[in-house]
Formats: sequence, structure tokens, C-alpha cells
Amino acid sequence: MRADRLIAMLMLLQSRGRMTAIQLADELEVSERTIYRDVNALCYSGVPIYTERGPGGGISLIEKYRSDLTGLTREEVQALFVISIPPALSDLGLDKELRAAMLKLSAALPATLRGDEQAVRQRIHIDPIPWRHEGVTPSKIQLQMLQKAIWESLEIHIRYQIFMPQGLMPLQSLVDPYGLIAKATDWYMVAKRQDHMFVLRIDRIQNIEPTGNVFKRPDDFNLTGFWEQWCQDSEDNRPSYPVIAKVSPSLSDDLEFYLGNRLIGCGEPDQTGWMPVELNFDYYEQARKELLGFGGAIEVITPIALKYSMIDFAEQVIKTYKNKDTPGTRKFQS
Repeated sequence: MRADRLIAMLMLLQSRGRMTAIQLADELEVSERTIYRDVNALCYSGVPIYTERGPGGGISLIEKYRSDLTGLTREEVQALFVISIPPALSDLGLDKELRAAMLKLSAALPATLRGDEQAVRQRIHIDPIPWRHEGVTPSKIQLQMLQKAIWESLEIHIRYQIFMPQGLMPLQSLVDPYGLIAKATDWYMVAKRQDHMFVLRIDRIQNIEPTGNVFKRPDDFNLTGFWEQWCQDSEDNRPSYPVIAKVSPSLSDDLEFYLGNRLIGCGEPDQTGWMPVELNFDYYEQARKELLGFGGAIEVITPIALKYSMIDFAEQVIKTYKNKDTPGTRKFQS
């Protein structure tokens, strides 16, 4: 819309000073001809905007044409401009709105603080996406449908899966969506189903259909408080699969690096340097998968079922590779 573009041009000129028509056209994604038409429109409306031809020229506002944002300290301004566009806002389609808000904030700053924006952005960058994130990102359409239903208190019908194995039939339910939670790069929906609250990861929702019914959201519902309590309850009720094992000297020097939060405790090494450790996993399959990755550097003592399963997997690997030539290698005779 033209009105939005004119405001954006004013904000750019206030925050950055003199700019060329080419620079403005690039920022606003229009042609140079459109920029000059907009300059004329601003002039006719009484905005003190002017152009200068030749090298060093451009489009600018009279310096006094500003509305300073007072009361902010330099440290507060620097903290504000550390903010980058989080993926959560981009997923919801609100990244342009945040950029526009930050531009208006920058334009309203006093001249003595305006230069801090670029200085901060060139020194601190926040990347909220974790390394090797393996979660499935829900579609923006799903998120925006849920966002609309939440804002308008609309009941929805969802089809979803609690677990993701192939062949498992999806579940269906009518729910009242109360809020969205972005935890790192994973999205969750907090909703009421019949007479109880529940939390569902959004990438498990297969289909969303508004029913047209409006629900009454409780005035005293606190999304942040509910989420914090739900996270605490989930942590307290987290499944536990304890394992007693021995680790080789090659791992014992830096157990926390190799075992992380799986490590509960450790004892004194024996005469050969192997150290007894107590580990904790969420479930049996997880313990087997992670411990197999250490090869012969970890020996399971208990549970005995896990120990025999480790042996069985190791024997299957040996059987697969025994007496087979690996491409690109030669057989050696002893």
C-alpha cells in the first residue's frame, strides 16, 4: 500500500539520513520512478523533504524534522538492537512487522544514539537455531491457521498423531486452542480438550479445520505459568532407565564431555584403569543405541537384558562383516 510505503520512506530517511533514489528503491522494492513520485507526494503534504543532484547528492529530510525518543539510555538502546528476527516470528508471518517496528524505533532515536544500531548489529548476533536440529518444522500455513484460531477463540477439529511410526492411525479431536509456544525451533499448541488441558507438538498435527464455534477463554488463564508448570511436571515424571557400566581409560579422563547429562556418578578406577559409572537414559532402546556408539570403550554391567542385547548386536555386526572383502581394501594373510 502506498501509505505504508510513504511512512517507511520517512522512517528510512530519519534513521539513515540522506539516501539515493536507488537505495530507497532497493529497500522499498519499487522503481526509482516510484520513489520520485513518492517524494513529490510527501512534498505536497508538507513534509520537508528535498533532493540534491550530483555526486554526494540524494534524498533527505531537514534535520529538525524528527520526533526523538527520549528516556532511553545508551545501554538500553544497545540491548534493543541485539534483537534479531527470531524464526518463531518468521514462522508466524510477523517478521516484516518486527522489522518495521525496529525501523520506527531507530528513526525516533536521538541523533547521538542512532549510530549505535549498526555498531551493535556488527558486534553481536543471536542465532536461536540449535546445531543439528532434527525436529520437523511445521508448515507456516498450519501455524497461521492456529494463530488465527487462538486470536479469535475459534474451536478447531484436528487430526494428529501422538507417536510417529508408520502405520499408526491418526487420532481426531475437537479442541479449544489457548496458545502457541515456541521452544527453540519446536512449536507446541496449548489447548483444552473436553475438561482438561493438554500440550501437542504442532508438527504432529496433520489437519486443522475450524468448526465455526467460538469458545470462552478463561480470563485468569496464564499461558506462561501453565507452560512452566507443564515443563516442570514433564521433567519430574520423565521416564528413567538406569545403567551400571564400566568405561575404558580412554574415556575416563573426560567423562562429562563424552557422556554429558547421562552421567549420574562414578567410582574409583580398578587396577586396569576401567572406571565404574552410573548412567541414566529415558528408555531401554535409547540406552542401547547410544552405548553401541562407544564400541568397546564401555562395558554394560546391568541391566543384564541390556548387556545381552549389546552382545547380540555386536555379534550381528561381526557376522555381517566377517570374511567379506570391503571394496577398496586388500586381504592380508597372517
